[in-house]
Amino acid sequence: MAVRRAAHQLFDQPRVLDDPLALPIIGTAAAEKLRTSPGTQSSIARAFRAFMAVRSRYAEDQLAQAVERGTRQYVVLGAGLDTFAYRNPYRDLRVFEVDHPATQEWKRGRLQAARIAVPSSMIYSAVDFERQTLASGLEQSGFDPKLPAFFSWLGVVPYLTRESCMATLSYIAKLPAETGVAFDFAVDPKLLGLRQRLALYVLSQRVAAAGEPFQLFFRPSGLVEELKALGFARTEILGAQESTPAISAIEPTGCA
Repeated sequence: MAVRRAAHQLFDQPRVLDDPLALPIIGTAAAEKLRTSPGTQSSIARAFRAFMAVRSRYAEDQLAQAVERGTRQYVVLGAGLDTFAYRNPYRDLRVFEVDHPATQEWKRGRLQAARIAVPSSMIYSAVDFERQTLASGLEQSGFDPKLPAFFSWLGVVPYLTRESCMATLSYIAKLPAETGVAFDFAVDPKLLGLRQRLALYVLSQRVAAAGEPFQLFFRPSGLVEELKALGFARTEILGAQESTPAISAIEPTGCA
């Protein structure tokens, strides 16, 4: 994901997502390999990185609207090498990066190597989901469940079990009004056209080979009903012409 965001900075104009830290955080060797790679201009490579850039931009645009409404807590679930916290333009916004402790330690090394400063508004929330809940991990890091928050959850949901996914959404739904979340999900292959099924197949093969197969697929209409049942009042689902996952932004009951 990080390499594709970096590739977007190098090869695509105009940029959908302007991220000056995308190249530094992947490291000098990876950046140089990316610059000379012959596969960066294939139609599949362009489509995948376009989707990844769009979903990040969409989440950050939704966050901007939440900040305008007064939200001052932003939670990045499965943060990986996401860079928003290190280019955060909002003075009063606290950013919580949630990830496995080992992943966060690896990221700290990347940041140090790239000489990217960690601002005081950035909080690492190390959560080992085999031993603790998202709620406990966040609250131990100083997250205030009595205040609204915005969550981004990108590149994670398709790898989860249904139980794990719905448990996280249920937790978010119980937070105060004006809380929201943006996430992407894989659409049931039966609903896709030939070109979209091909893109899904290629992506599925790659992630399975890396040991993280897709597990969870949704029918968008069914997902909307499940979200309503959890307590979400507004749902926006964006389809994709060239990539199979969709993007959803949802807010709990009570939001305008």
